[in-house]
Amino acid sequence: MSDHDKAVRVRISGKVQGVGFRYWTRDEAVRLGLTGWVRNEEDGAVVAVIAGPDTAISTMIERFRRGPSGASVSDVETEATQLEKNPTDFRITR
Repeated sequence: MSDHDKAVRVRISGKVQGVGFRYWTRDEAVRLGLTGWVRNEEDGAVVAVIAGPDTAISTMIERFRRGPSGASVSDVETEATQLEKNPTDFRITR
C-alpha cells in the first residue's frame, strides 16, 4: 500500500443481516475504489476490511452508519489493521 492508503477493520452491529448488507457493501466499496472483503458473523454483526485512500475509507465508514435500505445500524466500530497481502478487489466471504 502507498503512503496514502491504509486498511481498517469495521464491525457493524444492528439489523444488518438478511437485508443485503454484504452486497451493498461490495457495491459501495467498488464505487469508492476500495479493496478488501465483507462477511457475516455468527453473532449477527457484519465485519469488513476495507483498504484504500483515507478519504474513500472515511466516506465508506460514514455510509456504514446508514447502511442499505432495510438495515438498522446500531454501532460501527473501527480499528486500523495491517494486511499481509494487499487485496486486489472487494469480495464477499464466508
